[in-house]
Amino acid sequence: MSEFHHDSSIHHIPDCQNLNSITTSNPEDSAFCAPRIGFIFSLMILVIVCGCSDMNLMMPTMLKKMEFKSAKADEKGDSFEDDFDLDQPKVINPPFLGEYVVVSGLNLVTLEGVGLVSGLDGTGGDPPPSQYRTELLKDMRRRDIEDPNRIISSPSTALVIVRAYLPPLVSPGEKFDVEVRLPDGSETTSLNGGWLLECRLTERAIVAGKGVLEGKARANASGPILVSTGEDTSSSLLKRGHIVGGGMAFENRDMYLFMRNEYRSVRNSTRVAQRIGVRFFSYDSYGKREPLAQAKTDQKLVLQIHPSYKDNFPRYVQVIQNIAFRETEVERQVRLERLEKELLIPEKAEQAALQLEAIGPDAIPMLKNGLTADYFESRFHSAVALAYLGEPAGLETLYIAARDVPAFRVFALTAMTVVEEGETFAYLRQLMDESQLETRYGAFRGMTTIDENEPFARGELLNDQCKLHELKIGGDPMIHLTHRQKAEIVLFGDELKFSTPLALTAGPHIMVNSAPGSNEVVVSKYRIGEPDQRKVVSTNIADVIRTAAEMGASYPDIAQMLVQAERQLNLPGPIGIDMLPEAGRYYQRPDQPDGDAPHQANNKGKKTKVGNSNMTPNPYTKITDENEEEATKPILSMESLEDEVIEDPNATEIEPDAEAAEESEMKSEKTSKEPEPVKRGSNPIKRLKTFMKQDTHGELVYPEQEEE
Repeated sequence: MSEFHHDSSIHHIPDCQNLNSITTSNPEDSAFCAPRIGFIFSLMILVIVCGCSDMNLMMPTMLKKMEFKSAKADEKGDSFEDDFDLDQPKVINPPFLGEYVVVSGLNLVTLEGVGLVSGLDGTGGDPPPSQYRTELLKDMRRRDIEDPNRIISSPSTALVIVRAYLPPLVSPGEKFDVEVRLPDGSETTSLNGGWLLECRLTERAIVAGKGVLEGKARANASGPILVSTGEDTSSSLLKRGHIVGGGMAFENRDMYLFMRNEYRSVRNSTRVAQRIGVRFFSYDSYGKREPLAQAKTDQKLVLQIHPSYKDNFPRYVQVIQNIAFRETEVERQVRLERLEKELLIPEKAEQAALQLEAIGPDAIPMLKNGLTADYFESRFHSAVALAYLGEPAGLETLYIAARDVPAFRVFALTAMTVVEEGETFAYLRQLMDESQLETRYGAFRGMTTIDENEPFARGELLNDQCKLHELKIGGDPMIHLTHRQKAEIVLFGDELKFSTPLALTAGPHIMVNSAPGSNEVVVSKYRIGEPDQRKVVSTNIADVIRTAAEMGASYPDIAQMLVQAERQLNLPGPIGIDMLPEAGRYYQRPDQPDGDAPHQANNKGKKTKVGNSNMTPNPYTKITDENEEEATKPILSMESLEDEVIEDPNATEIEPDAEAAEESEMKSEKTSKEPEPVKRGSNPIKRLKTFMKQDTHGELVYPEQEEE
């Protein structure tokens, strides 16, 4: 019995399940159980890790960081501490609206028509039989014009083909440019001095087997034709021209967002509209807040433009694309801190500024910190985003960019026009004293964009066709003419005068003459069937222009006169035509921070393209023969953005009460997608993994939602 007791004391195994008893009773027993407890805990951790790995709940990168490595440096000099860097977490962006929608309605729509030009000085002719002649005669009969064949065969008229590009987001009554040209086989020798009578402009398409089909009239066109300022005698140039602001739209062109097919649903389109409405909204007459985006169907959303972006809708689209589709408050705060750091890096500053601008007023402190960045590129993008958020803190940076950096000039001037402060007008006024005509006229265009009746820049209307602006400023005298958007003459300088002698013409019937050394100019008009006119004025250029307009000179006639005067060295300074700043220029990044003088930076850095030509803000857009093809492409086109988004006629319409519609859909979706009861003997972890799959942003989503 004593022997048995002795053996039991030797082979006694303490009760390891009661840890309290171990620690309080026998210390030797506690020491004996410690290794076993550690082994049990290690086994439990291994089971948890393997289970999480099967469920895809642990990222591969996290598992990689959990691998044990020797603290001793390897052959490359890396160590465990270098690989396990907690200060540099993996950057995960939230899903943005640009991943869910495509934009429609931002391309130029080509319109065409057939019109009649009158007022030609014997250079017209009878057009040959053609489809164009038949169409013109039909239109004239519709207007109840008597004997149309006699009119179109007159030497003072000509049949022309009219083409125009209807701008995006145009409103009824808005003006746009029109081009005219003579058809093949025409006997007309010149369109100089002609006036296009009102004609309709429609969309046209060539359909196999049916010929050319036209849609409804979307605009009309009329006005004086500008033919190469009347100076070039080339027959090809005299047979075509354009009318500045000669087209007038009939209807609105709205902007649409279309859900991508893989995300198309009533719920998603409603959520996209709500996300846009949180950032961009307006107020009705009762002070009720209204979102600027409205979901119409499960595919289509109508988007109204915010007033701050009315002159730069390409940027409006960029900001919409950078709105987070879903993001918690904590995630947004983390992203704000990261974007604030990226704003200081020139290569990341533009995208960081766009994302901060898309967040809204909460990002203003981060953008203001960006104004203190070492690199001017970072300060510039911060200033632009602040301007569209209504903050004038970056106006000085925008002024420096418009003055010294041609690549940033057009975007800086447009951003300045958003901030309607007295300081803005002061900076624009200073830019008009610069030596470059592009900077001068760009600032003038910006000032008139803010307020065309601004006292300093306000002009006078001549013959209901063009405006004359006299800017009494310092610096070298200059004159600017326009061939696009606006018909205006801008005189930079105080009391600009002609140098004599003068022998000029303003159209085919008005002559401008002055003797050598004379301080007077004689403006006279001679036309058969009309009384002669003659008036003596001073050599002041503005006075001569006003007198010619009083005698009936059109804007093309006055432009012709000024171009002649420049070639004959009668002007005190050069003439510029459409000297507008452009997008798509290259900026050379400096190797070192450039301080406050970007024009003095070390120009050995990498060149980067700032925007592209089809992202030019509205007031500075110009279409030339070189960029005509590119201009008709969709704005902000991407590889996934098609030229035309075809709307599904069977799209599901959304109820007027969008919130009720979304709530009902969410309820039905929840009931329809409830997982089936787990059968006996099935593996619940394997079933969960099959039922749900991982999204690209680390989220688990229902696969049925993507297959809608």
